[in-house]
Amino acid sequence: MTRKLHFGLHPYGVGGPGSDGLWKDPRVAKNASVDIKYYIAQAKLAESGLFDAFFIVDSQFINASYPAHYLNRLEPLTLLSAVATHTTNIGLVVTASSTYNSPFNLARRVASLDHISDGRAGWNVVTSFDSQVSKNFGLDEHLDYATRYGRALEFVEVARGLWDSYEDDAFPADVERGVFLDPGKLHALNHVGEHFKVAGPLNLARSKQGQPVIFQSGVSEDGRNLAAQIAEGIFSPGESLESSREHYADVKRRAAALGRNPDDIVILPNGSPVVASTDEKAYARSREVYEEDNDFNRKLAFFGRTFGAYDFTQHDLDAPFPALSADLSERGGRRGADLVQQAAEKGWTLRQTVEATSQYKPGPFVGSPQTVADSIQTWFEAGALDGLNLAFRLTEDLENFIGTVVPILQQRGLFRTEYEADTLRGNLGIPFPINRHARVLDLVDV
Repeated sequence: MTRKLHFGLHPYGVGGPGSDGLWKDPRVAKNASVDIKYYIAQAKLAESGLFDAFFIVDSQFINASYPAHYLNRLEPLTLLSAVATHTTNIGLVVTASSTYNSPFNLARRVASLDHISDGRAGWNVVTSFDSQVSKNFGLDEHLDYATRYGRALEFVEVARGLWDSYEDDAFPADVERGVFLDPGKLHALNHVGEHFKVAGPLNLARSKQGQPVIFQSGVSEDGRNLAAQIAEGIFSPGESLESSREHYADVKRRAAALGRNPDDIVILPNGSPVVASTDEKAYARSREVYEEDNDFNRKLAFFGRTFGAYDFTQHDLDAPFPALSADLSERGGRRGADLVQQAAEKGWTLRQTVEATSQYKPGPFVGSPQTVADSIQTWFEAGALDGLNLAFRLTEDLENFIGTVVPILQQRGLFRTEYEADTLRGNLGIPFPINRHARVLDLVDV
């Protein structure tokens, strides 16, 4: 079998959504989310398990109701630059908003990470659904949905153009001739578009892998269209086998319709495996994890994030779901509009809506090592994923997965036994991007 699974790891620190109480666990350092040693150790452990990527999520707005990890955490590019110097093969994927950054500045910073890591950088392109972020950037209102996605598409096009400012052989550094740069191989971008005007060129050459790998995580109609256009890796919810198969086939079909090779897109649903010696023990632990974080006030606050950090405590919990404006329900993300419609159709109160969207449901990767490996293989062979973006509550859970599940997948020929490359593109099997300005020689048979 030539097709292999790919694994990413995204660390929880002291606990994010769905793990709000993690910071109370005595095995979790209370400063984990701001301790670079924690992240380095997590990345090195994932690398020992031959994972493809170490992925850092981010947001730029908080209030006091947000999960502990969100309240006090390191900036992702700074964090990953430090991790890069302690790792060798694992990819380093940063989350950065196309809504609240400028293309030249972000392109330069991500390209710098690509050089620092020697070709292992990736960028998860997000449009920021937390509508309150706008107020941290001098704007009274969050950009509307369509504008954010249009901006994201143009932003990536500009970044890729800037990353191609230098051809790969632009620097002869010939001391005898006194020539450091071949000026004919430096190209200004001179981009003028709907959202950006960027002259360029970027003052940084391409890395060993050509360009950072572009990831995307939207699942709405606009998100799928954007992914089909720009994504080389996709993070998806992974809620069920059926929904994951539908998303997988749909995005790859859209990419093919645009002339792209769908095999050049790696789709990684989110997964939070719970592995124990037996299925019974794993399911018992899965339920324990849910109950540890089963706090209604926390769930209500998290529910508000879907609506741009809206404060639902101002409403009667047992009255019909409040009539929110279309602007409020859609400005953050399309899921908010879907929830408003669902609540109206079912006649739910606010309390019922929150409870219905946060009921206990065991994940698809819960059980003994054999059971979890079987589930991953089933999803893989059913065309629901190319791999998984994994999260574990505790370091010992990650160690257990690497020590028990990974060997089974390796024995079945489903997962690598050594890294194929020392770049993120190489390990994901994504083609090297040819510089758009490179000279192409026409070879004619004589």
